[in-house]
Amino acid sequence: MPELPEVEALAGFLAEHLVGRTVERILPAAVSVLKTYDPPPSALEGREVTAVRRYGKFLALETGDGDGDSEGGGPHLVFHLARAGWLRWHDTLPAAPPRPGKGPLALRVRLADGAGFDLTEAGTHKRLAVYCVHAPEDVPGVARLGPDPLAPGFTPDALAGLLRGERRQIKGVLRDQSVIAGIGNAYSDEILHAARMSPFKLAASLTDEERATLYEALETTLREAVERSRGHVAADLKAEKKTGLRVHGRTGQPCPVCGDTIREVSYRDSSLQYCPTCQTGGKPLADRRLSRLLK
Repeated sequence: MPELPEVEALAGFLAEHLVGRTVERILPAAVSVLKTYDPPPSALEGREVTAVRRYGKFLALETGDGDGDSEGGGPHLVFHLARAGWLRWHDTLPAAPPRPGKGPLALRVRLADGAGFDLTEAGTHKRLAVYCVHAPEDVPGVARLGPDPLAPGFTPDALAGLLRGERRQIKGVLRDQSVIAGIGNAYSDEILHAARMSPFKLAASLTDEERATLYEALETTLREAVERSRGHVAADLKAEKKTGLRVHGRTGQPCPVCGDTIREVSYRDSSLQYCPTCQTGGKPLADRRLSRLLK
């Protein structure tokens, strides 16, 4: 799943390629992809893209009001790539319109000059979501987002306030978009490894020192990932993400810090990876839901 660093890079890529250009057509190819109907997607057609912004893992294309206003005011196209979605840029789109229900294509955005992009989704679980709205906050998932960890106001004290009284495991808290926006399964693993912290540690139990360590690991991990991703074209971002991960998706490989074998805890539809030596005092975690440290 694309997370904050990749979505941030996509926002930069799209801003470079879209701002100042005019939308000609919005072409849905999958019935399930559109989650709104008022305003209709056609309301974007003929409007200039004025900005591209990231909200957690959501991307929003802002358009002008149709009267030559370059400051926005028109509808927004907001989308969330979910687990298996991606964006494919084309300097020249195929002339023929997409055939609904054929292949991974979910939606096509064609610009007036013939360029544009496709939103695609692999697999059978169709969760990619597109919204045409008057403002990004009209999307429920955007409205409920917690603070952005790259925002200036996200300080050590702000993180401490979010964790205070939180009786859930720290792994789940980091992934909760209503607590902190943009962190998913992969980067929560990476942050906790950098912080040398068990994914099952209760958030409210963290000491002042542990919260400070977690904050530093969170900021460093995300900002370094953003810098690695910056400037890459959309097609290369997935591969770039994988090369930068130290524990996530590397079950059975040696930990790059201590050399211990990276372990995994599997759930019904996801898994987490961690290093026992770095994070759990050398004790493996039981591989079952709601697991605790083996005694």
